[in-house]
Amino acid sequence: MSSLAVPFYQRRHKHFDQSYRNIQTRYVLEEYAARKAASRQAAYYESSGLGKTTCRLCARRARTLAHETMQESRKRTHEQKSHASEEKRIRFASELSALEKEIHTARHRAREQLDRLAIQRMVEENMAMERHAVEERISRAPEILVRLRSHTVWEKMSVSLCFTVQGFPTPVVQWYKNEELITPASDPAKYRVESKYGVHVLHINRADFDDSATYSAVATNVHGQASTNCAVIVRSKFDSNPFVITRMPLSYDVCFTHFDVQFLEKFGVTFATEGETLTLKCSVLVTPELKRLRPRAEWYRDDVLIKDSKWTKLYFGEGQAALSFTHLNKDDEGLYTLRMITKGGVNECSAYLFVRDADALIAGAPGAPMDVKCHDANRDYVIVTWKPPNTTSQSPVIGYFVDKCEVGLENWVQCNDAPVKICKYPVTGLYEGRSYIFRVRAVNNAGISRPSRVSEPVAALDPVDLERTQTIHVDEGRKIVISKDDLEGDIQIPGPPTNVHASEISKTYVVLSWDPPVPRGREPLTYFIEKSMVGSGSWQRVNAQVAVKSPRYAVFDLAEGKSYVFRVLSANKHGISDPSEITEPIQPQDTVVVPSAPGRVVATRNTKTSVVVQWDKPKHEEDLYGYYIDYSVVGSNHWEPSNHKPIKYNRFVVHGLETGEQYIFRVKAVNAVGFSENSQESEAIKVQAALTCPSYPHGITLLNCDGHSMTLGWKAPKYSGGSPILGYYMDKREANHQNWHEVNSSLITRTIYTVEDLTEDAFYEFKIAAANIVGIGQPSDPSEHFKCKAWTMPEPGPAYDLTVCEVRNTSLVLLWKAPVYEGKSPITGYLVDYKEVDKEDWITANEKPTAQYIYTYIYLHEGHTYVFKVRAVNDAGVGKSSEVSEPVLVEARPGTKEIFSGVDDEGNIYLAFECKEATDASHFAWGKSYEEIEDSDKFKIETEGDHSKLYFKNPDKSDLGTYSISVSDTDGISSSFVMDDEELERLMAISNEIKNPTIPLKSELAYEVLEKGEVRFWIQAESLSPASTFRFVINDKEVENSDRHKINCDRPNGIIEMVMDRFTIDNEGTYTVQIQDGKAKNQSSLVLIGDAFKAVLAESELQRKEFLRKQGPHFSEFLYWEVTEECEVLLACKVANTKKETVFKWYKDGSGIDVDEVPDLQKGECHLRIPRLSRKDEGVYKATLSDDRGHDVSTLELSGKVYDDIILALSRVSGKTASPLKILCTEEGIRLQCFLKYYNEEMKVSWSHRESKISSGEKMKIGGGENFAWLQITEPTEKDKGNYTFEIFGDKESFKRTLDLSGQDRGKVIGGLPDVVTIMDGKTLNLTCTVFGNPDPEVVWFKNDKALELNEHYVVSLEQGKYASLTIKGVTSEDSGKFSIHVKNKYGGETVDVTVSVYRHGEKMPEVKPGQLAKPRPIPPSEISS
Repeated sequence: MSSLAVPFYQRRHKHFDQSYRNIQTRYVLEEYAARKAASRQAAYYESSGLGKTTCRLCARRARTLAHETMQESRKRTHEQKSHASEEKRIRFASELSALEKEIHTARHRAREQLDRLAIQRMVEENMAMERHAVEERISRAPEILVRLRSHTVWEKMSVSLCFTVQGFPTPVVQWYKNEELITPASDPAKYRVESKYGVHVLHINRADFDDSATYSAVATNVHGQASTNCAVIVRSKFDSNPFVITRMPLSYDVCFTHFDVQFLEKFGVTFATEGETLTLKCSVLVTPELKRLRPRAEWYRDDVLIKDSKWTKLYFGEGQAALSFTHLNKDDEGLYTLRMITKGGVNECSAYLFVRDADALIAGAPGAPMDVKCHDANRDYVIVTWKPPNTTSQSPVIGYFVDKCEVGLENWVQCNDAPVKICKYPVTGLYEGRSYIFRVRAVNNAGISRPSRVSEPVAALDPVDLERTQTIHVDEGRKIVISKDDLEGDIQIPGPPTNVHASEISKTYVVLSWDPPVPRGREPLTYFIEKSMVGSGSWQRVNAQVAVKSPRYAVFDLAEGKSYVFRVLSANKHGISDPSEITEPIQPQDTVVVPSAPGRVVATRNTKTSVVVQWDKPKHEEDLYGYYIDYSVVGSNHWEPSNHKPIKYNRFVVHGLETGEQYIFRVKAVNAVGFSENSQESEAIKVQAALTCPSYPHGITLLNCDGHSMTLGWKAPKYSGGSPILGYYMDKREANHQNWHEVNSSLITRTIYTVEDLTEDAFYEFKIAAANIVGIGQPSDPSEHFKCKAWTMPEPGPAYDLTVCEVRNTSLVLLWKAPVYEGKSPITGYLVDYKEVDKEDWITANEKPTAQYIYTYIYLHEGHTYVFKVRAVNDAGVGKSSEVSEPVLVEARPGTKEIFSGVDDEGNIYLAFECKEATDASHFAWGKSYEEIEDSDKFKIETEGDHSKLYFKNPDKSDLGTYSISVSDTDGISSSFVMDDEELERLMAISNEIKNPTIPLKSELAYEVLEKGEVRFWIQAESLSPASTFRFVINDKEVENSDRHKINCDRPNGIIEMVMDRFTIDNEGTYTVQIQDGKAKNQSSLVLIGDAFKAVLAESELQRKEFLRKQGPHFSEFLYWEVTEECEVLLACKVANTKKETVFKWYKDGSGIDVDEVPDLQKGECHLRIPRLSRKDEGVYKATLSDDRGHDVSTLELSGKVYDDIILALSRVSGKTASPLKILCTEEGIRLQCFLKYYNEEMKVSWSHRESKISSGEKMKIGGGENFAWLQITEPTEKDKGNYTFEIFGDKESFKRTLDLSGQDRGKVIGGLPDVVTIMDGKTLNLTCTVFGNPDPEVVWFKNDKALELNEHYVVSLEQGKYASLTIKGVTSEDSGKFSIHVKNKYGGETVDVTVSVYRHGEKMPEVKPGQLAKPRPIPPSEISS
């Protein structure tokens, strides 16, 4: 595989879309047009032009000479017959020689002309190629050799501005005045421009004041541009001072020959994901800022220049340089560098861009491959290569699929059926002249990855075709095209290919390459490849179906471990050549093997979030794509990839790590075959910044001066460089002196120092440098000029060492130190001022001076930036202001941690703080009331790594207050904690529990009485160790394990118990259990005295008796009662431990009860049924069990409350069966009835009229029978109308039945008519019933459904509006039939049918069931209205 750049024929090829198919023939003809034209022209000259001319000349001259010879011969024959033969021979020979010479001359001239044309064509082509090469070689951007020079001229004088520039192609120059283009044609009298031999001149005629300006010249060609500028100043002759410029429109008078470039904001290390869009930005300050003149911004990835493309967009302008990614891929990962190129040099900034894999389409699938490239393209063949993805978190890649797609289409075709295992694949079957793009997908056990980024388009063309033609340019635009096809003549059958060899060998395929036959002829060539297994003696054609057009071919399907030889045949339309020479035996095998693992891996500190990883290269590093680096948090055993694209160097900076965390690293090498084994893991390293020199001190302040010495204070460097600051060096110098003088030879260990031996009234400036173990850092900026004059003012000097800490979202804490110079009186307080940085006015935070060296700001605006200063106050007034603090952004930093309290395993109370940003040089400074803690009797400080604890040795009320901590060598990390009464009390309680531990109990000492009357005392703890001990104490006397006191301990469950076999009156007293488990103790007591003891004793004796009772036949459940659904009372009991001989008997009031069925004791239940309970069933019921083992009795007294409860239960069951209230007409009036399954006058019932309870009396009587209850309304009147309610009360619920007699009732037949009447003829029949309705109903009688005709035989009457009667006098057999009464009003009515049967005297009277009342049939209101 060739690793050279893309060949020229690929660069020249234009990648068209689908439309290229329409011009394919024209494209090929254009490539070979010159060759074909030259061939035809040469053939024409040779065959038609030169041949014919030569033959005509010979014929004409031959005929002329022959004719003259004959005439002369005849004449001479007559004149000289004797000399005729000899003269004739001599003359013929002479003429023949001349003729041959003339023919030879003509041929020579024709050949010379043809050669001259060919040479002219070759020379023209060579000159064109040389001219192009020279132009390419000398092409360069414009370069200014002589720059413009500024001029100062008198008014009305002319001035010429000139400069020299070189470049190829020749630059175009434009002139500008104050950045406005100068057009000479617009004002030819003022401006004139000349350009000769690279010297460009701008003439300005008769300059005036308006011509004073900055003039610029910009030279531009295709490779870039260059510029130069100058100032022209026009002065008046009447100026009084020639050195004073009276009119200066320019802001400067210096010719800027270079740009000053500063990066205001740089892009940093960036983490992104595939598929996202991203922009890397840099804010740039360019001085001077010119619209048409600016530096050149260039972006590089891994030192490769980036240009505008489909994936990247460049922008530079408006003070910003940006590189945008439209769709990120892992191909974009790398080190990005922005270079600003100017005449003064190159300014650059760099940072790494990491591109993580996008989420896989299938869980567990690998990441996408990257860096897909095409090599060795030909007519129908190309080799595709790529780089494998990092599979730290996925299963290994087992192969790859290669896809192709024609440019302009979106139809991707998979090239290989089975996954290819190496990162290289020869793609065949391309169509000549078409363009293709490729992509690759990785495969593992989980699935297929996302596709890679597509490759650059590649055209299927043969580079040899263009090499076989040559164009020579001659004068006057003519050119000569020479083709090897023309020079080789007419070749029929081509020769065999040469130099057949294997250019690529792998385990799955062999790529054969060869040179075309020479000469090959004009006809297109194809090739056939044959293979033979060594030793077989037979040849097999590989591409029998498809001919190969390219001089390369990939042979697949080769047996592993076998050797093959190959040969190639060339063919055209005339036939097939002989085979080429046979290759050497070739065995398919991987020529590139898996790389060996890298060597020792060493990790070193870099920054707070990065580590430098270096490793030894593997022994064989040929053909390596690069390395992948993985990292893991110590102890997690979880590895993450650091880079997602192989790097080529054996050093890499791993970014994105967590400060203070410990990591280990490993490296693996990768090539086309796959990954090496992982290297050995590096030593664990904690992520911290590397050791450097400290940063510079700042805030140098004069604190006091006595006229001969000055006391200075300053603030320590913000960063110590990772090592503790050992001290400071100070330099001084007097004002207007150049040399600095050393103040101290030994280190100053504090941030305050008095400089001696100074000159009074002299001005001094100072600078200070900090030193650590690495060395001396950069010095501070020089201080202000301090005058050495004694301070005598009555007010105090400035406070110093202002420190801002505990910055949160709306608050912060400001600390300072007291002034060294107090003034004439003691300091009484301090005033604190603040302001926002973008405002002018200072605000005093406290109206009254604070006496403390601390001030807490609250209610600040989040996200705003403030500065602060402090002024001391004494009786004389307000003193000097301190140095202004550094700007502070009021915003809590991400991940801010606070001090927290706790108690350790030993019961010690502590405050703790964790700071991941701490370095080895960091110091955790604990303070109380913001003063550093130095009392070792009260506190102990322990710091380990990034954790620090403040222990309280003897905590008490004096420890209340505010505690603070600050961590040096960090970005101002600090916190505070308020220890108040509540918190201290909580911590001391926990401490006491730990120092004086108690065994937690799940249950205190308790007792339970067991089945045999034994008493069990027990206690349960949360848990007990095997080494725990315990003891039982009764009345201050320890009890040992014995038969009477059985003591046991279940330590896994924490249960301790003691069982007393016999509990007697002597056991009254106090019971205690004492437990000890290590240092922890606990005890629990139980007092059994008086009534508490008697209750236990009684329960114990009862349980003992019960146990003895159950040894023979006994009642497992004593007598109880229940009510059945049939309203029967059932006395029941359950028995146990019975046998066949066991006798069971029922008794009532001492007398035995005879039962119909002897109970089956084996079922365990016995019942006594009482069908209709009444007062006569009251009494004492007893059940007895007896056999040879013993006797047991169960008694139930069915009277009093028990009897009442049964009645209530009966009411509940019977109430559920209560029917709706019914009306019955009687002689006395109306009776309301409710039918029940069971009714007893002792049941609790009530009747209500219009929600008023009814008491039984003469007007309304209450009564009932066995299965119904009634209410008799005697002689009802209008007052008796309304709702009537019957309610029966059960043991759990009540049941109501309601009837409405409100006066809007339909007509009803309340009662009195039987359904069948039997009567002997001759008798008188009277049918009487009571009717009811409101309004009063209409009564009509019918016989056999026809209205009854009234006469003396049938008499109808209606008395008092409610008693209706039908009288039949002297009944006969004809009166047999159905008689009906219709009672109706507007609300409806009823029909009652009565069947009358008449029998004759002497006949047997038919049997009729007594008491059957006729059932009414309702009549709806609709029938009535109709």
